[in-house]
Amino acid sequence: MKTAEKLAAGWLLTLGFMFTTLSFSAVMEKNTMLEPIPPGVEDAPDYQNIDAASTLDNTAINGLILGLPTSVLGIWLTMGLYRRSQQEKKALQEQTSDRLQSTFYRMIQEKNGSITLLGFAMQSQLPPADARKYLDQQAKLFNANFKVSEEGGISYYFDV
Repeated sequence: MKTAEKLAAGWLLTLGFMFTTLSFSAVMEKNTMLEPIPPGVEDAPDYQNIDAASTLDNTAINGLILGLPTSVLGIWLTMGLYRRSQQEKKALQEQTSDRLQSTFYRMIQEKNGSITLLGFAMQSQLPPADARKYLDQQAKLFNANFKVSEEGGISYYFDV
């Protein structure tokens, strides 16, 4: 469904752009056609092509009639897709945060306040750098102590 909406938004924006460009092109061509002939040009007929001007007027009006609503609809669909995408990202971040928090609290309860970086990374399925960042944030928040072993392993001690 999302792919169909993206395609529809893209087509509507493309068509709207084409129609409005056609309209502006017709207006520019009509303005060029109605410019006065500079003095000194001989053998230039001094008449206006009313049929061509009328055709250009119709092209400009039809381009706007078709182009503006099409563009507005395409923009509306695009903005809706963008908002939905942002809401889905936010919901996913909240789910991840809730999962990490429940894993963190469960491990603290099971281990009586002692958590190792490796143990938390394995339980939460986070990369070690992300697990360390999360545990560092929690340690600051809860005033935890930590100990670094000779091998480089980090243990966090939270008061339960």
